[in-house]
Amino acid sequence: MANDERVYLSIGSNIHPRVANIKQAITLLSQLAAVNVIAQSTWYETEPWGKRDQANFYNVSVALITTLTPHELLMELHAIEHLGHRERKVHWGPRTIDLDIIFWGARQIQTAELTVPHLHAAERNFVLRPTAEIAKNDSQVGPQVQAMIAANTDQSWIKKVGNVSE
Repeated sequence: MANDERVYLSIGSNIHPRVANIKQAITLLSQLAAVNVIAQSTWYETEPWGKRDQANFYNVSVALITTLTPHELLMELHAIEHLGHRERKVHWGPRTIDLDIIFWGARQIQTAELTVPHLHAAERNFVLRPTAEIAKNDSQVGPQVQAMIAANTDQSWIKKVGNVSE
């Protein structure tokens, strides 16, 4: 793929089977002809952010290269969420699968459908910690992540999950 800008996604699930939901999303993402998944973080278990009265999440970050436009990638992510039976009933509520574009190289994107860097990335351990793992050698995104981590005040717990199974 000609474009060497790395795109970073945060993927999460807190509805059983969390592991299978995330693995299916990554598989579907990897099968897109215009997408090349180049890195995946460690898996993390995290407490819910925003709306706390729900089950814990599993979260992972992936880095990819794509020839899709931001809008086209967003539409593909929505299609994968749809295949994963994602329902948008409660803001920050439980979900079978959630795929968010967090960073797109050094780009700043502001449209009605998409804000990059992600509007709440700087406030969320479950986004920053996994993304930092796979962005540390990315000269465009690594410094953005490190600056956000330095300023982050999120007190929610996050722990690495060594063996992902349910």
